[in-house]
Amino acid sequence: MKKLTLVSPSLLSADFTNLQADIDMINQSDADWLHLDVMDGVFVPNISFGFPVIHAVSKICQKPLDVHFMIVQPERYIQQAAEAGATLMSVQYEACTHLHRTIQQIHDAGMKAGVVLNPATPVHLLEDIITDVDLVLLMSVNPGFGGQAFIENTIAKVKRLRKLIDESGAQALIEVDGGVQEDTAPRLVQAGADVLVSGSYVFKAKDPIATIHWLKQC
Repeated sequence: MKKLTLVSPSLLSADFTNLQADIDMINQSDADWLHLDVMDGVFVPNISFGFPVIHAVSKICQKPLDVHFMIVQPERYIQQAAEAGATLMSVQYEACTHLHRTIQQIHDAGMKAGVVLNPATPVHLLEDIITDVDLVLLMSVNPGFGGQAFIENTIAKVKRLRKLIDESGAQALIEVDGGVQEDTAPRLVQAGADVLVSGSYVFKAKDPIATIHWLKQC
């Protein structure tokens, strides 16, 4: 029997004037996690939201919070992330001088740990950390803004990462974020992705619950 794909809708595309309604929808849906993007305007050219929003969402969302930190020096905020309700904390490879230490600190704070690669960052750089992380998030657009076009090279990149994980005996899940929709989702799963992050494709759909259900079947 085929394993169901994990789905992590991206809060960045939700209606911030009525977050309660969108999170109620997530709670009722087949979504596995809720993806939250934290941006600082330094690592990426945009600012999103911070710990007050994460904490507020954690009180009403029944799904684990999958929090992606697109910020410089994310190690400064590990304890705050845990206290705000993050289940999984993912940090950018490019932002971490001492990545192994940061991953250890995330685990010590009681969270699962993920590492994120920008589109131009090659998979082989994870060889010495792959067995220590719970998740690798591949960005299939340049981080900072929603609604960008999918970068086709991501399909081949997922395959390379799947090979690395399988050959190393690692247990890391492969997550993909950016341009995940009707055309790209099945191809990503076929290439080896375990988790799909989807923003506008879910939240702007006529029937978001049905869209989430469809993504899980990919």
